[in-house]
Amino acid sequence: MSFINPARFTTRPEIEGMFGVVASTHWIATAVGMSLLEKGGNAFDAGCATAFVLQVVEPHLNGPGGDVPIILHDVRKRRTEVICGQGTAPAGLTIAHCRSLGLDLIPGTGLLAPCVPGTFDAWMLLLRNYGTMPLSEVLAPAISYARNGHPILERASATIATVKDLFLQHWPTSAAVFLDRGEVPVPGAIFANIALADTYVRILREAEAAGGSREAQIEAARRTWSQGFVAETIDGFCRTQEVMDVTERRHRGVLSGQDMATWQASVEDPVGYDYGRYTVLKTGPWTQGLASLQQLALLSGFDLDGLSPTGPDFIHLVVEASKLAFADREAFYGDPKFVNVPVETLLSDTYNASRRELIGQTASIELRPGTIEGFGGAVDARVSAAARLAVAASGAGEPTVGRLGSVRGDTVHFDIIDKEGNMIAATPSGGWLQSSPVIPELGFCLGTRAQMFWLDESHPAALVPGKRPRSTLSPTMALRDGRPYLAWGSPGGDQQDQWIPQFFLRHVHAGMNLQEAIDAPAWHSEHFPSSFWPRNSRPGTLIVEGRLPKETIDELRKRGHLVEVGEDWSEGRLVAASLDGIRRRAAANPRGMQGYATGR
Repeated sequence: MSFINPARFTTRPEIEGMFGVVASTHWIATAVGMSLLEKGGNAFDAGCATAFVLQVVEPHLNGPGGDVPIILHDVRKRRTEVICGQGTAPAGLTIAHCRSLGLDLIPGTGLLAPCVPGTFDAWMLLLRNYGTMPLSEVLAPAISYARNGHPILERASATIATVKDLFLQHWPTSAAVFLDRGEVPVPGAIFANIALADTYVRILREAEAAGGSREAQIEAARRTWSQGFVAETIDGFCRTQEVMDVTERRHRGVLSGQDMATWQASVEDPVGYDYGRYTVLKTGPWTQGLASLQQLALLSGFDLDGLSPTGPDFIHLVVEASKLAFADREAFYGDPKFVNVPVETLLSDTYNASRRELIGQTASIELRPGTIEGFGGAVDARVSAAARLAVAASGAGEPTVGRLGSVRGDTVHFDIIDKEGNMIAATPSGGWLQSSPVIPELGFCLGTRAQMFWLDESHPAALVPGKRPRSTLSPTMALRDGRPYLAWGSPGGDQQDQWIPQFFLRHVHAGMNLQEAIDAPAWHSEHFPSSFWPRNSRPGTLIVEGRLPKETIDELRKRGHLVEVGEDWSEGRLVAASLDGIRRRAAANPRGMQGYATGR
């Protein structure tokens, strides 16, 4: 009998071609992205079409009312840039307002937690500045699937089942869209959202009526969203509806049309860290992406080349580095337009040499942020017992891969590389069907990203109107020898920047190809506070897939890790694409049996 090394086992081939590749968390979206490349569109055209389709086919994971960070490499500009599609806190959402309602946390569901919806404007900015195709071609696939239907995923059906009673008792507008005569749609049933299709058709009709160039019509669509009927409808819904949320009380929204009219997506530079021949690029500290870079900065002081990626030495080092990086996330990260985040220090050799000394032979149990004079805030990992009990049945927080293999969903991600070498990585999220009630005239609901703010004025991630919440959404790119090489990411809330460096380290140090690095047994720590209501933390807890060798699990326990063994295929939904000379490669996660890569 031959022995199969679990670290090198693959469920499918790594895709390779020279024309273009697309990888996403849903096979329909992947096919749509590839179809745009075949029609002559570039990676950015294909990215827009893929994103709008993902809203339709994975409504439990993202939607038009959500948010998105995008990293792209533009061959013409010879630049890697970030598009921020993270909307800001409304003018009426203040710490004082929340305290006046008797709240110490912003609810994880309902109408109080929406920020300005950022996805639509971000995709329009991408299409206008980097794309080539008209808006009608980019929106057509999403409109078709919303109007004519698609097979509803098992995970979407399961998510609807968890909030069925909430819909029937308190959110009738959501029941009207997502329940079939009061019942949960069965997996595989053809599911349509006519109101959403009508919304996009109306936006497109008003954009085309404005006339002018492709760019002028895209600008007209942006105005229709932020100043036209979409903004007006959202404003009216928030002003007139009081909605039940996880606090078991009704709250009215504060998001207004004026908030939407005064916000636009923006372009900024990525943050990078040099790791050997690679430069890994992330969004700024308004997301948690810096935590991946901090882990690499810590791990650069260890020799990982000879370690097995399923062995206890490798896993112990990576887990302990993640604990230190995420402790710093809690202490320092926030919107750099409002707080001074010491990014340079956090990635410096001196700082990381000192922090690296904290990684010993046994698992740490304490949350240990660094100290940088003049920066940071207090870290509070306490969570009330009532909040812990409430979260299980609430549908709150960002849905993510649950403990012990229980899957509740997560976010979405895609990576695309075209024949010219343009690259895009994006992680859309928010506005999922369980976040807040559907706005009936629009066919979608608002996001709840404001739950990530702290109601503590001294905290770097404190709530301030006009501020971006510290998002968990975290697409990644890497240069190799100074040239664009790799785009990757994963859904999964706080776990994203645990699975993202794991993939990279397996690829770089163990020589795994993209599919091998995705398929290899994975894990995540729950040591630090969750970014989502009610901010649970489980110090020392390490969740691992059951495919890890028993000897590894036993040794990790001996070192003090509180190991819980999940199902064999229960960790993450990574997808990735790479560019190596004329070769384009892609891979997607088999977990959940819906992510696919394609290319030629």
